[in-house]
Amino acid sequence: MKEFKVYNPVKIAKYVKSYFKGQIFIQGVGRFEFNQAKLLFTEQAPLHYKKTASEVNKHIKALRLATAA
Repeated sequence: MKEFKVYNPVKIAKYVKSYFKGQIFIQGVGRFEFNQAKLLFTEQAPLHYKKTASEVNKHIKALRLATAA
């Protein structure tokens, strides 16, 4: 499990995109699982979890588009 001491969505997105499946921990936010290069969360997850996962997933999508072009 990779631990990020500071929330940097671009750095986290690069890590998740490159490893594809696993777990990360973001200091001050919590633990996340990722699969198929996307952060996962449940419907019962707190709002800050959902916002964090959505933001990182948007950066992952942008990285995919940048490498495809």
